[in-house]
Amino acid sequence: MSDKKDIKERLTPLQYEVTQNDATERPFENEYWNHFEEGLYVDIVSGEPLFTSKEKFESNCGWPSFMNPLDDKGVKEKSDTSLGMRRTEVRSQGADSHLGHVFPDGPGENGLRYCINSAALKFIPVRDLEKEGYEEYKKHFE
Repeated sequence: MSDKKDIKERLTPLQYEVTQNDATERPFENEYWNHFEEGLYVDIVSGEPLFTSKEKFESNCGWPSFMNPLDDKGVKEKSDTSLGMRRTEVRSQGADSHLGHVFPDGPGENGLRYCINSAALKFIPVRDLEKEGYEEYKKHFE
């Protein structure tokens, strides 16, 4: 895995603050909050596949929201009591990037809403999956 210096050089200051220092970007002023093109969302740090556009929905919260992660092994949950609140933080499994939080108010079968910072994500459109090395995920869009 990359060291902090390498990560800092590859990411924008906001991406670094969000993924490495648990920051939160501003709602409605981020890249993917209202983005609904078909494709795969991966960890900006490691490239780990995290979510598909098939699970994305409009939650009106100002951040990208998903009903489920692509694979339960791709994300991990952690108790977060910062800011005087009790929340469940979502982190990527491999890179341990801070992604956002999960809340029990989603529309899906499990009732969850994965509220994720755009700055923690890279979007791979379906048309580019093979070119970017994610061809095995094309099956999710057929």
